[in-house]
Amino acid sequence: MPDDGHRYELVDGSLLVTPAPAVAHQVIVAGLVRLLWEAHPPTTVVLPAPVDYVPEPTTVLQPDVVVAERQEAAERRLTRVPLLVVEVLSHSTRRHDLGSKRLAYAGYGVAAYWLVDPEPPVTVTVLHLAGDRYTEVARVVGDDDYRASLPFEVTIVPARLADL
Repeated sequence: MPDDGHRYELVDGSLLVTPAPAVAHQVIVAGLVRLLWEAHPPTTVVLPAPVDYVPEPTTVLQPDVVVAERQEAAERRLTRVPLLVVEVLSHSTRRHDLGSKRLAYAGYGVAAYWLVDPEPPVTVTVLHLAGDRYTEVARVVGDDDYRASLPFEVTIVPARLADL
């Protein structure tokens, strides 16, 4: 893939090309990494993009934030099913994050999928895998809080994700 500032992902052999994320997007990513890092158990690792999740040769995904088993940290790419995937929505990725990537993560068995909408008020939608599709277990807005149990216990307050 060219080093041109775009993000390249493969979903079932289809190429997704998106521009580099905006600064506000990356602030939310940093807030998520900080929040998850402070709560993660030593058996896990919290990683921001870019990190490849390659469940099969025709699929290479780059979640904005991923929580994986600690042993995956020694690998070049993630190949085992992540414990949590988080996507921060943007104008250029929203359709994929809500559509093809959501279906792909569910199909590969990712138990917890969070979608963060950074438009004020910041909203976090928490999805858990039920069978072969996601069920919304919480939608947390602004200063409200939610105590997540997957992949580990952590309290999410969306408005605080931008507090660096």
